[in-house]
Amino acid sequence: MGIGAIHYRLAPRKVFLDRVRRAASWAALLVAVTLGIGIVGYRALEHMSWLDAFHQSALLLSGMGPVVDIKSTAGKLFDSIYALFCGVILLAATGLMFTPVIHRLLHRFHLEDAGER
Repeated sequence: MGIGAIHYRLAPRKVFLDRVRRAASWAALLVAVTLGIGIVGYRALEHMSWLDAFHQSALLLSGMGPVVDIKSTAGKLFDSIYALFCGVILLAATGLMFTPVIHRLLHRFHLEDAGER
C-alpha cells in the first residue's frame, strides 16, 4: 500500500456489541419515558388506578390498542394524541434497535465491494 492508502476493516465484535447495547439503552429509555407519560396522563385525566393506567399505556405503546373505555373529553383527547405518539415511538425505538445492525451490514457490503475482508 502506498502513502495515504486507507485500509478499511469491520469494527471488532466488542465495538459492535457496545453499539447494540447503547442503542438498546436509548430505546429502553425512550419507551420508559413514554410509558411514564401515559401512566401519569391516564391517572390524572381518567382517574384510573395505577395498574389500569399502566395496562392501558403499555398496550397502546406496544401497538395492541386501547382496553378501557375513556369517558371524559380531556381523556379522549389525551388518549388520541397518546396513541398517535405511541405509534411514532414504536417506530423510533425499532429504528434505534436496528441501527447498529444495519450499519454493520452496510459496512460489510462496502468492504466486499472494495475487495477487502
